[in-house]
Amino acid sequence: MNKNSICDRLVDHGKALFQAPKQLIQFTKVPGADTLLNNLEAHPHAFILACVMNRQIKAEKAWLIPYKISERLHGFSMETLRHLTRADVNQLMTQPEPLHRFVDKMSEFFHSAVQRISSDYAGDAARIWMGKPSSAEVVYRFLMFDGIGPKIGSMAANILAREFKIPFSDYFSINISADVHVRRVFPRLGLCTTDAGTEQVIYKAKALHPEFPGMMDLPCWEIGRNWCKSRVPECAGCYMSDLCPTADGSI
Repeated sequence: MNKNSICDRLVDHGKALFQAPKQLIQFTKVPGADTLLNNLEAHPHAFILACVMNRQIKAEKAWLIPYKISERLHGFSMETLRHLTRADVNQLMTQPEPLHRFVDKMSEFFHSAVQRISSDYAGDAARIWMGKPSSAEVVYRFLMFDGIGPKIGSMAANILAREFKIPFSDYFSINISADVHVRRVFPRLGLCTTDAGTEQVIYKAKALHPEFPGMMDLPCWEIGRNWCKSRVPECAGCYMSDLCPTADGSI
């Protein structure tokens, strides 16, 4: 098995995705919600707030929360949001049905994020990535939001760079987001040991492609989601099958 060949193919596919023309990102497959989340010009805070909500529930449901709140508010301007109290947010996230498994905690995070955007970025969340900042600075700014950890911080920066085509001065600090699919695919491709934890997967990706570790993130996620299933892998359909040691039975 040649780890370099496996890495090269993942990176090549990642580059193809990175260089593809910008198009509407289907975060939720709900047209109104996706329109809101893609509108970084008028509502950049919607993307930030969706990232804050993206924990301990399915991603598609988390990405819907800003849109659901916009429906309940009949708008989603920062001017409207910044006047909400924490109790107001809690009610918006609770009635008529809960928008998250952990309404109290996530209401607190939502309210805190709005206040940080208001105070630190003069109400314009786009200032987080404006002016071609370093990837480390962008990830750091995301980490300053309550509820966002390294995984979501890297994911958010990666989406901005790959999907929204936001330019950064470098990509060194955009790590792979080692979710359940990535953690399954990496050892099956022989890139790490089968007992490797999240941090080990992240650092292996950094070792393999230090200039942009997150370049392999979406390719591995797609492989895990589409073919490298947890119980019955569909190796025949996977474009990595000719290199994969799991597919050929060598591991």
